[in-house]
Order: sequence, then C-alpha cells, then structure tokens
Amino acid sequence: MTKPLIAIVGGETLLGRELRDVLGSGLRQAGIRLIGTLEEGVGILTAEDEEAGFISPLEQEALAGAGVAILAGGPHTCRRAMELIADLEHPPTVIDCTGSLEDRAMARLRSPLVEAAPALWLPGTIHVIAHPAATALTLLYKHLRQLSAIRRSVVQVFEPASERGQPGIDELQRQTVNLLSFKTLPKEIYDTQVSFNLVARYGAEAPESIQSIQGRLERHLASLLGPLAGVPLPALRLIQAPVFHGYTFSVWVEFEEAPPVEALANLLDTPFIEVRGPDVEAPSNAGVAGQSGLTVGAIDADPNNRQAVWFWVAADNLRITADNAAMAARAELSLSGGSVA
Repeated sequence: MTKPLIAIVGGETLLGRELRDVLGSGLRQAGIRLIGTLEEGVGILTAEDEEAGFISPLEQEALAGAGVAILAGGPHTCRRAMELIADLEHPPTVIDCTGSLEDRAMARLRSPLVEAAPALWLPGTIHVIAHPAATALTLLYKHLRQLSAIRRSVVQVFEPASERGQPGIDELQRQTVNLLSFKTLPKEIYDTQVSFNLVARYGAEAPESIQSIQGRLERHLASLLGPLAGVPLPALRLIQAPVFHGYTFSVWVEFEEAPPVEALANLLDTPFIEVRGPDVEAPSNAGVAGQSGLTVGAIDADPNNRQAVWFWVAADNLRITADNAAMAARAELSLSGGSVA
C-alpha cells in the first residue's frame, strides 16, 4: 500500500524543521515531502539520521499526490501554495500553521490538543492551527476549572524571538553582538531594542506590531475557551522577551472557591502537563525546549487574596504548533483512508 504523503511547505523554516521532527517520529507510516520557498531545491542534512535530504521548490508538481499540505512559511508562501493547490485535480487538505489564511471563508480554527472530540470537516476546509500561547493557556484553564469555577484571571505572556521565525532570532542575536561591540543595532524586525530588554511595543516601522499579535492571540483564546463553562476570558498582555525560544507565562487566577495549592498541583499533573514542586527547579523557557505540553511550577497562593493563586508556566512554542498540526494531519489522513500510526 502506498504511504499517505504529507507535504511541509516552508520546510527550511524553524517551524518546518520542528514539524519534520514531530511528524518523522510520530507518523512513521506517512511519507514526508519538504517544500521550500526558493526557486531551486536545496539539499539538507536531517537531524535524526544525518542522511542527505532534499527540499523541493514550491511548484505544483511538488504538491501533487499529497494527502495533507502543512503550511509553515510566510504569508506570501502560503498564498502561493494555495494558488497552486487550487489547480490540482485532487487537492490536499490544508493545515495552516502561520495564521496567514485565517480570514478565508473555509478557514476553521483548530487546536486538537484541547479540542473536546474529533469532528468531520467539509472538503476544502483550511485548518488554521491556533496561536501556541492560546493553546497553552486553554490547556491550563481546562484543568483548573475542574476544581473550581474561575472568577477572573490575569496573564502576562512573554514571547520569544522564534515566534518571528529565523529573522527574529537572527536580529536578536545581531543586536546582542552589536550592543556588546558598541555598534548600531539592526531593527528590521522589531524596529526597537529587544536585546537585554523587555518591550510592550515594537517600533513604528516594524512589519508586525505587538498589538496585532496580541489581538490574534486573544481571538484564538476566546474561541478555544468558548466551550468551557466557568472560564472567563483573562485580562492579557503580550511582552516581547529577549529570549530565543519558548514561552513563559505569569498567570494569576482568582477562583470562586480557591482549592489548596497541593490539590491544584495534583490536578494539573497529567500527560500533557508536567508539574514542578517547590523542591524542584522552576520551569524555564530554555528548560522546555523540545518538550510537548506545558511545565507548571512556582504555584503559590496570593497572600493578599485568599481566593487567588499564582502559576508560572513554560512551553515550547514551536513544539505546541507542530504537535497540533501532527494531530490534525493524523485525523485527516485516517478519515481519507490512510493508515497512520
């Protein structure tokens, strides 16, 4: 039997590499085709087996025969991929990991990590993977509400440079080097200093503003929390952190009936959430690199509010998106008759 085929468009990006790793280990019965954004294909060295691989150029021939196309490139790449897919006789199911297509009529927000049950989707549905921070927070609230209804909550979200892709990481790195060398700072991505700095606004010339990113996060979080009774939308603020990888969250939750901290820790200790006790090193963005789910620690009762508790949460942003995309791909290939482990 022919293997079902998954095409990763943007295979050379940070997210593309994460998808390759997750799909390669979790969907071994599916073939993976890497498609780039360059005019010509390029050779790569895979991290898993150190064998030479190949990234195909973004052409219709590369997309033909795929059961699922996962989009991990920039907006222009996503639009071009959709133009090519539209002309295929048997188009693949599209999974958009970038949010570039969420305004299209057939777009549906997806986060299999927190969805209640599988659903059947109309042909032509574009599966838009939710913002990773929205998925992380929904996973946390989904468990917390089991002990008590939530009255209100406040979240500070610390965003890593990798959410802006390789250009964001490169600019943070170059800013750090230039600061230490007393040179002018590059500002193409952030239009402000982010190295050794925390900012709530990018410069006016930045290609994307923090406000627009936060708006997308809030929209996705509202959609994911909608089916959950007893979980109001939190007050939320997004902060650009001077870190390369991984989200951290400072979460304050006021319950209707505050459970003991020990009960909360026991409740959260599930397959997708690792809980760090007081005798263990607290979670960090660096410590969760390559890990699925969340790590929660520093769970402390608010000394000024008997109904409130503080949580410190860390999550690998790229891994959350890749896990969600892999779960969506597995479901779609199974529905279309593919055999996927």
